[in-house]
Amino acid sequence: MTEPEPGGASGSDGAETSGDVPRRSDRSAWNWLLLLPIVIPLITPLFNRDSPRLGGIPMFYWLQIAFIVLGVGATTIVYRVGKRRRS
Repeated sequence: MTEPEPGGASGSDGAETSGDVPRRSDRSAWNWLLLLPIVIPLITPLFNRDSPRLGGIPMFYWLQIAFIVLGVGATTIVYRVGKRRRS
């Protein structure tokens, strides 16, 4: 068993680390938009039925595809707004 080095944590390279962590710059109100693709599919009364059918496909199935499109759309919007703010 090895003894810890005096004045530092074991395994440290001797560099001092400050307790101050830089603030993240990704705090934007647009990030709340990412909750929509998570919350909306959890509302089961929204899609717990057979009709209306779209091209003969029951609502449950085509609404799952719509949820995917919603998620991709929300992620794209948040990404582009965040990218625009950084540049």
